[in-house]
Amino acid sequence: MALKKSDLYSSLWRSCDELRGGMDASQYKDYILTLLFVKYVTDKAKSDPNSLIDVPAGGSFDDMVALKGDKEIGDKINKVIGKLAEANQLEKVIDLADFNDEEKLGKGKEMQDRLSKLVTIFADLDFRGSRAEGDDLLGDAYEYLMRHFATESGKSKGQFYTPAEVSRVLAKVVGIGPGTRQDHTVYDPTCGSGSLLLKVADEAPRGITIYGQEKDNATWALAKMNMILHSNEDADIRKGDTITNPQFTVGGQLRTFDFAVANPPFSIKSWSNGLENDYGRFEYGRPPEKNGDYAFLLHILKSLKSTGKAAVILPHGVLFRGSAEACIRKELLRRGYIKGIIGLPANLFYGTGIPACIIVLDKENAQARTGLFMVDASKGFIKDGNKNRLRSQDIHKIVDVFNRQIEIERYSRMVPLHEITGPQNDCNLNISRYIDSSDPEDIQDLHAHVHGGIPDRDLDALSGYWEAFPSLRATLFKANRPGYSDLAVGVAEVQQIILDSDEFQKFATDVRGQVDDWFAAHRPVLQALNADTVPKDLITRVSDDLLARFKNTPLLDEYDVYEQLMTYWHGVMHDDVFLIMNEGWLDAAKPRKAIEDKERKLSETPDLIVGSGRSATKYKMDLIPPALIVARYFADEQANVDALHAAAEEAGHAVEGYLEEHANDDGLLVEAMDDGKISRPLALTRLKVARHEGADPEEIKALQHLIKLYNEEAVAKKAAKEAQAALNLAALKKYGALTMPEVKELVLDDKWKAAVTSRVASEAESLTLALVHRIKELGERYAETVAALDADLAKLEAKVASHLADMGVMP
Repeated sequence: MALKKSDLYSSLWRSCDELRGGMDASQYKDYILTLLFVKYVTDKAKSDPNSLIDVPAGGSFDDMVALKGDKEIGDKINKVIGKLAEANQLEKVIDLADFNDEEKLGKGKEMQDRLSKLVTIFADLDFRGSRAEGDDLLGDAYEYLMRHFATESGKSKGQFYTPAEVSRVLAKVVGIGPGTRQDHTVYDPTCGSGSLLLKVADEAPRGITIYGQEKDNATWALAKMNMILHSNEDADIRKGDTITNPQFTVGGQLRTFDFAVANPPFSIKSWSNGLENDYGRFEYGRPPEKNGDYAFLLHILKSLKSTGKAAVILPHGVLFRGSAEACIRKELLRRGYIKGIIGLPANLFYGTGIPACIIVLDKENAQARTGLFMVDASKGFIKDGNKNRLRSQDIHKIVDVFNRQIEIERYSRMVPLHEITGPQNDCNLNISRYIDSSDPEDIQDLHAHVHGGIPDRDLDALSGYWEAFPSLRATLFKANRPGYSDLAVGVAEVQQIILDSDEFQKFATDVRGQVDDWFAAHRPVLQALNADTVPKDLITRVSDDLLARFKNTPLLDEYDVYEQLMTYWHGVMHDDVFLIMNEGWLDAAKPRKAIEDKERKLSETPDLIVGSGRSATKYKMDLIPPALIVARYFADEQANVDALHAAAEEAGHAVEGYLEEHANDDGLLVEAMDDGKISRPLALTRLKVARHEGADPEEIKALQHLIKLYNEEAVAKKAAKEAQAALNLAALKKYGALTMPEVKELVLDDKWKAAVTSRVASEAESLTLALVHRIKELGERYAETVAALDADLAKLEAKVASHLADMGVMP
């Protein structure tokens, strides 16, 4: 079977488990990523005769495999890596991790076993079938590991990695696209592991020339490896401190580039230590000695060509801090260099929880710029462990809105420069001054509390629903007095009335119809999947079309619909596509035996079990779940199995009910109880004794009935088990008889289309539930007037006074 993305990730992370004991994440990442690199280039050299990496004799991963169990495995792995490094001028790049370090890996047998297990895990991975150019499975795996290493490394070690989702935003808003030429240049002065540069390269289908600089030696080595793993061997990544020792200079001046992207270290205090030459970077003002944010921004600005563009991640403080930074900000605004600002959610980055922003610089036609486009994307994210993460829909929305300069209330706005530079704001760029992203206040209407009725302004705020369901408002509400309405139905009836309405039914049908039309349009491409498919291009095409089709659908947010597809893509569909690409439709659909490896503590949950006990065989169905086979070909058999299971469950309830009635301290079955329970063997034993002793006939009768119930339950369970086993066997045999058209129908229609349709339909249903909740909230809020409450209070007071009088106590 081809290696699925999810399988690769889990294998790699298990390899980390083999090393955790002796070191923290910032250390063991070097070992894992080095082995990943050697394995990948070895496999690629076998399948690609034009590979730019030379794998010499004695310098391949196969040579490492031959060392398993060797007492000198650590030292010999170092030598294997050394040969590979020497053959490709990668000394001090791929050979930084010491595989013979006893402090980290243990001594003697401990090191021998640990490294042998580690090599075994990587030996099981086969990258020869990995279409890195099309799908970049290996690159995604690298990103996965970097994210986990950053998470585990803690605050001080997470700076080498920019979350992939944020990198995609920068790459897309900086202006790179299909028209970008291969000789165009992109530069990252604080490139870390290179992930940001590679996301930019992804946006340039014709290629782009990559330059980067990184201060930390180990992180620089990661970047070099990362470039090779992504087939960007020619990328120019240099070492050194960008501010004090910039590596890209020409004739004493900074070299300039077409594009720049960066995620500099936030608010670094030591930025100027050792600074001798400012290369004219601070012509608009010198940044504060204790804060280097503007030092990096000005360095990037100076490194741009006259038409250059950049996107830089910086903390929000750069938008509003005063003194020297305020002076620099005014100069940049006066010259029109800042094209826009995008506010990001808090807690996205490793190493800090503070919110950050993206500052987009653009020198082209800067003097003619009359406004600055702002986006407040701070609320668009999902929780992911202890961090926040941008969803696919958040990325797409930010990029769409920024690149097309679309103004959306409480989200984005083109702000005139005169408004920013005027006396009221004085070049303060704090986004909240220009975009109020807070939710509208839910105002309590005192007049309604006193006199009753629901304020019409609250109902008017639900206008999106009334546009989608024109007659529904008149059905649910009736006039009370000018400006106020009453519910025309009971609060408890609201949900059912909405769901039963013809307009909602039509809305739900139309939504499903739109998904049907979308899927039909792309079905020919999907059913033509083969080894030459480029998954990234495929999902971009189909997802963008889905988003466009729902753009004008009332109520539904097209980005919410888009997210439903993308979540399914990342969770299921991507693996399916990859399997089909590498195995073909028929082979990908074949069952395989579930992995059970006790030595590596690896056990897969089976999808289907045939047989029982030791003779049982466990199967995994990676592409087509058994439930789809059963639903299409064995619906009657499944109905029979369900009925038998229901009968067995009912028989079990009969036993439980009878025991509950009679198995207690005063019950007829008390003598058969052992530790408060009665099993069938205990009941049989007690019945035998009771008959011998001539016990109460009622007890004997009760025991006989209990045994009868137990027997009926056993028979019912056996029948259900046998029917289930027969169904499992029939389903397994059906897999072997599937034709190509049947496989495609099962995957395309029963799996993919059905899943996406259900997910999009759930969006429509959730909107309806939100309407129901709001109507109920308003109905209950103003259901009782103050006068009615006063009347109830008067009645209660009178009642209390009466009771006190009856007791002879005067109130």
